[in-house]
Amino acid sequence: MDAPTTASAGNGADGDSGAWSWFTPSPAKSPERPAESPGRSGESPERPAESPAGHDPEPPPVTPAAGPAPAHTGGAHGTATLPPRRAVPPAAGPAPESALEASLRTPHPAAPEASADALLIRRTMAEIEPVADQVTSYFYALLFVRYPELRQLFPVSMDEQRDRLFKALLTAAQRVDDAASLTEFLAHLGRGHRKYGTQPEHYPAVGECLLGALARHATFSWDDQAEAAWIRAYTKISQTMIDAAAEDEATAPAWWDAEVVAHELRTSDIAVVTVRPDQPYPFLAGQYTSVETPWWPRVWRHYSFAAAPRSDGLLSFHVKAVPAGWVSGALVHRARPGDVIRLGPPGGSMTVDHTTDNGLLCLGGGTGIAPIKALVEDVAEHGRRRPMEVFYGARSDHDLYDIDTMLRLEHAHPWLSVRPVISSGPTGGALRSISGQLPDAVREYGPWGEYDAYLSGPPGMIRNGVDALVGVGVPSDRIRHDALEELVAAGE
Repeated sequence: MDAPTTASAGNGADGDSGAWSWFTPSPAKSPERPAESPGRSGESPERPAESPAGHDPEPPPVTPAAGPAPAHTGGAHGTATLPPRRAVPPAAGPAPESALEASLRTPHPAAPEASADALLIRRTMAEIEPVADQVTSYFYALLFVRYPELRQLFPVSMDEQRDRLFKALLTAAQRVDDAASLTEFLAHLGRGHRKYGTQPEHYPAVGECLLGALARHATFSWDDQAEAAWIRAYTKISQTMIDAAAEDEATAPAWWDAEVVAHELRTSDIAVVTVRPDQPYPFLAGQYTSVETPWWPRVWRHYSFAAAPRSDGLLSFHVKAVPAGWVSGALVHRARPGDVIRLGPPGGSMTVDHTTDNGLLCLGGGTGIAPIKALVEDVAEHGRRRPMEVFYGARSDHDLYDIDTMLRLEHAHPWLSVRPVISSGPTGGALRSISGQLPDAVREYGPWGEYDAYLSGPPGMIRNGVDALVGVGVPSDRIRHDALEELVAAGE
């Protein structure tokens, strides 16, 4: 299949002069106000059929509408206009609290010098917190009723998709005054969205329906000023994503086809999968990619590279099958040599700074040991003798599926120390394992003030690990891990 193309769409996203160019209606013709919205009786809007398989607990990727992105399509490529507005479904009925709502309840105070637009956007976000699940459902109902042709770009099951959009929105809204951080976050999204077949002309539809959903549910904070602030921010967001996709298109494919060349089952639910990409795949040790299998089209999951770049071009992943995990289950139990999977572009900044001699402190929980192993190989390849301490956490000795590899690396490199940490079951023995939780074990050793820290594993472990490291004196700017909001919201 040929990779889809994405054309850049000119600038014009900054300043008021181009604020409405991506979005055909003017403020007076913007998505319906709450007083004008039909269906106030509480009937649920039309929604696509959802798979009975249920929610997949693996970190969800972002699909074309999963990040804020209406397009400014003026300039040399012409001006995109929206088709006539179609019938609007009634408002979504009450829904149980979602994981997203719980995360939204974490306070995010505005910076003392926040811009007027930032304050307006955050005020809207604060109002929709209690009904975020309904807002998300309403957004997708609008999108699929008004633009049914876009449904094919999404996974068959929308269970996990519903939270993903507002995760990305919250992240972008929080960074609206931080140009550098926002640009980095959105550029990553724009590059990653190429593999879904996202085109610039898709963005106005997303913008129209997003504003419609916000206007429908932010009944107190939504006014002309709030709408204008969202449009300005959304225009900038979409343009950043479109430009990043266009720039990436000049140097990289939208995805890589990769043939499975080896499949090793380490435990009943963990496999080491090695693939050969059809084109050179540039990445750095410590990064991750997104994977789509032929058994679940348009469903992507993040997996870290389990080795540093190799001369033969092969890539390896450590995959644990989780309950109801569509992609993980397929990779562990169905994939065989000869099968072809797809890879998205590399992502993540958990890479080694080779310009310093700081020691490296690495925490890897479960299959999170995979990128830690890649970092060890990367340091060894650069030939610099810098102390490297690895804490490898697992529930039991049985779950230390890659301990033999790590101990061989320790034997080969005197600057490397590997400490297994077991949370339950017997410890000590030949492995010299430590009893307890991974963050607690790290507190018992050290000091770590002169080390750069790297964490990889379940989100809870990362959060607790960061707290532990800061508590023992590791500066927060020297703690690296894959950003949680990127893994949940942005990842392809």
